Amino acid sequence: MNVLAKPSDLEAAAPAGVFVEEVKTVQHYTDRLFRFRMTRPASFRFRSGEFVMIGLMIDGKPLYRAYSIASPAWDEELEFFSIKVPDGPLTSHLQKIQPGDAILMKKKPTGTLVNDALIPGKRVYMFSTGTGIAPFASLIRDPDTYEKFDQVILTHTCREVAELKYGEDLVEATVNDPLIGEFAKDKLVHYTSVTREDFPRQGRITDLIKSGKLFEDLGVPPLDPAVDRGMICGSMDMIKDTKVLLEEAGLTEGANNKPAEFVVERAFVG
Repeated sequence: MNVLAKPSDLEAAAPAGVFVEEVKTVQHYTDRLFRFRMTRPASFRFRSGEFVMIGLMIDGKPLYRAYSIASPAWDEELEFFSIKVPDGPLTSHLQKIQPGDAILMKKKPTGTLVNDALIPGKRVYMFSTGTGIAPFASLIRDPDTYEKFDQVILTHTCREVAELKYGEDLVEATVNDPLIGEFAKDKLVHYTSVTREDFPRQGRITDLIKSGKLFEDLGVPPLDPAVDRGMICGSMDMIKDTKVLLEEAGLTEGANNKPAEFVVERAFVG
């Protein structure tokens, strides 16, 4: 397949009304996960937690997938955290990008995992599996999150220990960041678990919620719609099961036009 990755080639072939941006850095975590950062158009505005359509020109046609923006709204670059699907129409090519290559990006960001879609509360749970941590990578680096909530609990469940690395590096960098660190040090909690390898905490996040272990480990009461808020991003099964548990606890799903106690993101890549 012919993939146009050089900026000059892509600029000439790109559809009208689409940004062509340059890849700045690429970091591979495992044979299934990588992140990359690219230039940000001067005119591009988004809310932390939103996603955007990015893609490549493959065999003369643009191919896009929805990707959560992992960088916060104030960042001068755009960051993305991606899976690698060997036969994925887009990710089989995207995983080969190098600094200096170019990527297509549509101009309109959207999404429900934004602070505006939640009514005020005491603590917010960000429930994620795998690359579902990406929108929360944006939100935990946004000062607005810490202004709105007294406690920010980021949960990240992966199949293997190595897949937690992105989140571990992210949280460490956030706590030590000169801009965000003063907020995050006292409010941000990182709660990890693994499903297929030995690890201090094992099991799906839904099982840890049901058994009460999540709350016991954190030293907080069970979910309470009066004070707790939730955001969910991950696999379809995880989203569905976690949503049920939050609703059973009395929380109501919200949206941009109707803020409530929890929100869900359903954008996926492949």
